[in-house]
Amino acid sequence: MAIRIGLLGASKIATGAVIAPARGNPDFIVTAVAARDPERARVYAAEHGVAAVAEDYAALLRRDDVDLVYNALPPAGHRRWTIAALEAGKDVLCEKPFARNAGEARDMVAAAEAAGRVLIEAFHYRFHNVMRAAVALAHEGALGKLKSVDAVFDAPIPPTAGELRWSAEQGGGALMDLGCYPVHAVRSIVGGEPEVISATAVFENGVDASMRADLAFPGGVTGTIACSMTAPGFNAKLTVVGERGDLEIVNFLAPQRGCRFTTTIDGVTREHGVEGPSTYAAQLVHVAQVLAGKIPPLTGGSDAVGNMAAIDAIYAAAGRV
Repeated sequence: MAIRIGLLGASKIATGAVIAPARGNPDFIVTAVAARDPERARVYAAEHGVAAVAEDYAALLRRDDVDLVYNALPPAGHRRWTIAALEAGKDVLCEKPFARNAGEARDMVAAAEAAGRVLIEAFHYRFHNVMRAAVALAHEGALGKLKSVDAVFDAPIPPTAGELRWSAEQGGGALMDLGCYPVHAVRSIVGGEPEVISATAVFENGVDASMRADLAFPGGVTGTIACSMTAPGFNAKLTVVGERGDLEIVNFLAPQRGCRFTTTIDGVTREHGVEGPSTYAAQLVHVAQVLAGKIPPLTGGSDAVGNMAAIDAIYAAAGRV
């Protein structure tokens, strides 16, 4: 029987992250959507072929035809509605960033454990063959002892009226929306938690427009993360240096949109394949395997708490009040 997905929020991200890949995966079907404005939900459902519209978020969680809730609300709505979904007996795929801070993340993880339900953070890039291969190379020692890991994600996001990523109240900011990926990527490569050495940001109206942080990991590995919502163009690059060689991925975030993955190990340079399902398709495959009890989740749980703790520490170092 297909896993029935209910959408919290008539969001833009859901169309590419869930609706489209679910159409190509017989293990899933999107059955319902809810939005703050029921009329908006009805228009959205008609446009995207979603069968049912719930009158509000709580009504969606009460539906018998929803097994998995996709929480695509702004971060300000993650803790409340994820916990409500878990307590209603639903599994949850929650968009990144997981929460507004590590305290909220701990509450969400505790709620999942208490309810005996699955809670996965939607770091779609992590499920793609490219990032899986990069993590494996680092963890298996192909690069030798790691020395440094650096990640950047820039994307122009104009501060237009109603743009939630420029709203501090809704959990916006460059580090929250963009930088959560580099933070997660460097943590995944090293397999440990960082100490924040320093951080600098440009704040506009209480929101970080850009951020850069220097990190130190156990074992002497150094790291940097950087992100910007005011950059002129898209840039998502991951660089790892070890004693035997290095690894570089240009567009680690969405390899299906164009990617270059190279390693130089013991003086030999190799171009790695970047094929495979899209990051979002791979994410749904992973979710299905987790819900079937075949594998543990790669994200969520202590990983989600660790990512939010690192983000909290970067903000503190950058002087955000």
